Amino acid sequence: MVSEILVIVLAITVAVAIIYLFRRLAILVLNAITGLVTLFVVNQFQLLASFGAANIGITPATVIVCTFGGIPGAIVLILLALAGQTV
Repeated sequence: MVSEILVIVLAITVAVAIIYLFRRLAILVLNAITGLVTLFVVNQFQLLASFGAANIGITPATVIVCTFGGIPGAIVLILLALAGQTV
């Protein structure tokens, strides 16, 4: 009887942990998509070229910044590109 209760408690704990991780993962994926779409639009319309800066390349580093930063991360990358720094 006790072992069945422990198995049920363990199953509920694992289910809650999986749901929590999927929610966090969904937020990171949404951040990455919005940030990368922002960079794509800036590059597509060559908005940085009017300020004399080069386009921002989509590299693993920019993907990581956009994943954790979303649109604010993309804005930071744009400001860095305007300052002459690349990531």
